[in-house]
Amino acid sequence: MHGLDHCSRVWQFEGNALVPNGTSGATIVQIHDAAQGNTTMLLRIYNGEMRHCSYELVDATNLYDKCFRVNLIHNVDGGMVRVFVDGVQKFEIHDHGPEDFHFKCGVYGAPSDISYYMESRWKYIKMYKK
Repeated sequence: MHGLDHCSRVWQFEGNALVPNGTSGATIVQIHDAAQGNTTMLLRIYNGEMRHCSYELVDATNLYDKCFRVNLIHNVDGGMVRVFVDGVQKFEIHDHGPEDFHFKCGVYGAPSDISYYMESRWKYIKMYKK
């Protein structure tokens, strides 16, 4: 099955998310490197704070029980990913170099310090390319 894999140009994921209180360590959005199996961008919610992977704070807090808009802009040719929350840039990171990438959203837990309850709700999901 093939989705919107991208290997060049600028791609943007946009969606409105809601993460209920009681969900901690939930991965909600990811840019996955299709060929290598690595993760370029992984956004998790810990205690209402958005983090890249488990450690880097994305400067977005108090996110429990409220709707917030997430935009990931991946400039594949420039090797950069920018994270926006409610229209404000919060984080920026270099990708892992040329690959085939794809976006994922929803909820799943992988780290050891997660809650037993996992939920995220999404609406108005859109993809753009430039």
